[in-house]
Amino acid sequence: MLNEFEFRDWLVLNKSYSQKVVKDIVCRLNRVNRYLGLNQNLKIDSYYEIIADISASSSVKSQLRRSIRLYFEFLEFYHSHTKLTNEITNPIKVCSMFSNIGVAEAYLEKIGFDVVVANELEERRAKLYSSIYPRTEMIVGDITNQDVFDMFVEKSKSKNVDVLMATPPCQGMSTAGRQQIDDDRNMLILPVIDAVELINPKYVFIENVPMFLKTSIFVEGENKLIIDFLQEKLSEKYRFSISSIDVSDFGVPQSRERAIILLTRIDLDLIWEIPTPDGKKVTLRDAIGHLPDLDPFIKDLNEEERNKIFPFFSEKRAKALKISKWHEPPHHIFRQVEVMQHTASGETAFDNEVFYPRKADGTAVKGYRNTYKRQSWDRPAYTVTMDNRKISSQNNVHPGRKITTKNGENIYSDARTLTLYEIMLIMTIPENWNIPDNAPEAFVRRIIGEGIPPLFVKKVFDNLSGIRGME
Repeated sequence: MLNEFEFRDWLVLNKSYSQKVVKDIVCRLNRVNRYLGLNQNLKIDSYYEIIADISASSSVKSQLRRSIRLYFEFLEFYHSHTKLTNEITNPIKVCSMFSNIGVAEAYLEKIGFDVVVANELEERRAKLYSSIYPRTEMIVGDITNQDVFDMFVEKSKSKNVDVLMATPPCQGMSTAGRQQIDDDRNMLILPVIDAVELINPKYVFIENVPMFLKTSIFVEGENKLIIDFLQEKLSEKYRFSISSIDVSDFGVPQSRERAIILLTRIDLDLIWEIPTPDGKKVTLRDAIGHLPDLDPFIKDLNEEERNKIFPFFSEKRAKALKISKWHEPPHHIFRQVEVMQHTASGETAFDNEVFYPRKADGTAVKGYRNTYKRQSWDRPAYTVTMDNRKISSQNNVHPGRKITTKNGENIYSDARTLTLYEIMLIMTIPENWNIPDNAPEAFVRRIIGEGIPPLFVKKVFDNLSGIRGME
C-alpha cells in the first residue's frame, strides 16, 4: 500500500476516527491489497465491481468498499498536497550533518523542507544519499577535517539555511556499545556546536540515544556533560527544548528511545517543541500483519532438501517479490530455522526443551534471552538494530503464526528474520522512497538500523511549517 502511515494519520486528523476504527479500515484495505493489488490507475468503480463478485457477506463487501473509498479520497488529498508542496517557491532550507543515506529526511520535501546541503563521512553512503536526493549538495568527508567543515559551513551560509539537523553517531554512548567516556565519537558534538555558531540557523534539530543526555566529554580541561556544554555554548542565542522520547508514542510501529534537542533562536516568536504524543501504539500486526507467510532460504541445504521442508518456498517468494523487490526471503542455516519453527510468538528458543539453539557440533549455544527470539504481534516492534539479518542477534525474528503439520505437530511459520521490506515498514520509510534498485540489500539493512524513523521526524518538522508565513 502507498504511504500506509500517512493514510493512518489522515484518517485520524481529517476524519477524526479512533485508533480502533483506523486499524479496522487499514486491515480491510490490506486485505484488498493482498488479494487484488492496489493500482492507482484503476478507477474506484472497477474495485467496486470486483468486490461485488467476491464470495463474502454483504456486510464485509460494504466494509471493503468503504475502505477503498477512503483510500481513494486520501490519494486525492495526498497528490494535491504533494503538488502544492512541489509548487512552494520558498521551501524551508535545511542542512544535514552526519546524514548517512538520508533516512531521517525521507518525508521532508513533501512537507515543504529542502535539504540543500548534507555531509557524510563514508563515500559509499554519500553516493547512495546522492542517488536518493540528487538535488542536495553532498559534501563527503570527515567533518572534523577543517577543509570539510569550512566547505559545509560556507555552502550552508550561501544557501541561507533555516534549520540545521545533526544526528551524530551514537555507538560511543548507546546501550549496545560500551559507553566509553573517551570514545572519540562522543566528541562529534563539537563540530555541531561550531557549525551552529557560524551558520546561525533559526532552528536546530539534534538527535541521539537517551544516554546522550548523561554522557560526559573531556573539554576545556574538565569533564562536562554534553548537554551542559551545549547549553553553555549556545544558550545565549538559543532556547532549548530537551526531550527523551520513544518514537512508538508518535505513531511509529517500533519502540526506539531517543534524545531530541530542539533549539530556537531567541529572536524568533515560534518556539520549536516536540509534538504531542499520539496516545495509541501502532503494533507490529498493524504494520506487517497483512503480509502472507514467507519461508526463509536455507543456505546450507541443497534444493531437494529445502523443498522437503518448505515445498511452497518458490511460490511464496514470487508473491513476496510482487509486493516489493525488498521483500526477499532472508538466508539462514537449517539448525537456526528449525529451532525458530518450534518457538512461539514473543518467546525465545532458549526456553525450548528439545529445539534449543545448538552449535554445529551439537552443543548448546550460550546467549542472551533477547536472541533467538520472536517478536510479538500486539506491541510495537523492538528497536531495529544494525545486525537485523541475524537470528542470533537481539529481537530480530518474525512473530510467526501457529500452524499444524500433517503429522499433527504445532509449529510456527516465518522462521526467519524480518525482510528488508518489513523493516522499512517498521521504520516508516515511504514505499515510494527513491532508493536505487541496485543498492546492496545487506548494506541498506545495516545502515537503516542506524536511522531514526522518518515519520517521527516529519511530525517534529511539521511544527515548524508556520515559519514560512513569518518570512
